[in-house]
Amino acid sequence: MAEEGYLQCYHKGCGKKYDPTNNKEGCCKFHPGEPVFHDALKGWSCCKKRSTDFTEFLNIPGCTSGIHSNEKPAPVEQPKANDVQEDVIVEQKPKQTMRKPDPEPMTRPDENEPRVRLPVTVGETLKQALQKQMGQLTLQENGPAAGEVKKGTICKRSGCSKSYEDESSNKETCTYHSGVPIFHEGMKYWSCCQRKTSDFNNFLSQEGCLTGQHMWFKADTEAEKNSSCRIDWHQTASHVTVSVFAKVANPEKSWVEVNHVSLNFNIEYDGGKLVFAKCLILRGVIDPSRSSVKMLGTKVEVKLKKSEPGSWPCLEMCWGGEQ
Repeated sequence: MAEEGYLQCYHKGCGKKYDPTNNKEGCCKFHPGEPVFHDALKGWSCCKKRSTDFTEFLNIPGCTSGIHSNEKPAPVEQPKANDVQEDVIVEQKPKQTMRKPDPEPMTRPDENEPRVRLPVTVGETLKQALQKQMGQLTLQENGPAAGEVKKGTICKRSGCSKSYEDESSNKETCTYHSGVPIFHEGMKYWSCCQRKTSDFNNFLSQEGCLTGQHMWFKADTEAEKNSSCRIDWHQTASHVTVSVFAKVANPEKSWVEVNHVSLNFNIEYDGGKLVFAKCLILRGVIDPSRSSVKMLGTKVEVKLKKSEPGSWPCLEMCWGGEQ
């Protein structure tokens, strides 16, 4: 069906295109509330349904009905950092006059500076485990035959909102995200392309970074489940070693990226069933050019070179505590 003259509905949870001449009450199902992310659960403030899967969260049916709207929601205003800092400075001025000024600290690099992908060495234990698992790593790209797909079925790939109309839908190009959504310090982005934004609607509208065929049925082995892994670390005067205990990681679909003060993981493991995605803001400063990754059968080991020799009190920056 031609979509010329159709408008895009910007109600959260709808996102459909509609005919403005046939926009009747009750034709739009949407969420009037805001997205809520607590621990591993995702949902909307206007209704009680929650999900641990991001794709299922995006497909939660709207709890309110009305007419479609082509008006984009206004972005949520963020408090100005300068206003807060000015209040703190005014309160601290009397204290600074009572003692000698502290020595000027060394400038800490910006955590948002571009990251580089670390070189990877694959250990023998992982090579042996991958050989045993060779027949299990192929992802099931297609579900049942196209004739069995119900009309209106939404594509299961992250970032794609196309629905199945007829057999011609199988010939369309699917634009999607291969990674997982990451929410860190107010920023929202996909682990596969890292186009950061603080606005949730802008995050949802980000176009995918890969193309392929639509997936009308979610494969049991698809690596879309964001999981938790145990992290350990130890240090010497010159290096910090961080271990993520993810068994049988896939070297072709896993990576570790760093800048001087952040460490970002995206590890697909367990035969492609699970993905571990996490970003750490490091307590100290590292040298990315002299850091590396080693993948073993039971863990992924990241060796970080300290910019200056010494001991770190903790691995991550202690926000709100001792800096």
